[in-house]
Amino acid sequence: MNFIVKSFYELTHEELYDLLKLRSEVFVVEQNCAYQDLDDYDKKSLHILGMLNDEVLAYTRILEPGLYYKEAAIGRVVTSKKIRMDGYGKAIMQYSMEYIRQNYNTNIRIMAQCYLNKFYTDLGFKTVSDEFLEDGIPHVEMVLTL
Repeated sequence: MNFIVKSFYELTHEELYDLLKLRSEVFVVEQNCAYQDLDDYDKKSLHILGMLNDEVLAYTRILEPGLYYKEAAIGRVVTSKKIRMDGYGKAIMQYSMEYIRQNYNTNIRIMAQCYLNKFYTDLGFKTVSDEFLEDGIPHVEMVLTL
């Protein structure tokens, strides 16, 4: 998998369409959750595209420190069903974490779906909040201390 980092305004029309399609496939259709995925943070974020054979199959977005949390944040973490369980989710998270280490040198905060707690704990994140509902799905906030 190749990783590409772009600002919102650097994304091609096709890349933007593909990343939004992937997010919709997973967050709206698979998880059966009608919610407002498109937010103004997309315009202010860095977009990490995980590409295989010219197809966006994994994705995260990075919000710089102070934009959403005081720390940098990684959000909209998603992998296509086609490659899920093949290690690409971990790979794109590690790439995103390393990007933050190199460019912001700050702790990283995420809002994680509770069923993925072990996935994020294995990456070094620690739970820092009580469980709460976000769009009807149980979440917790987690922080990776650098």
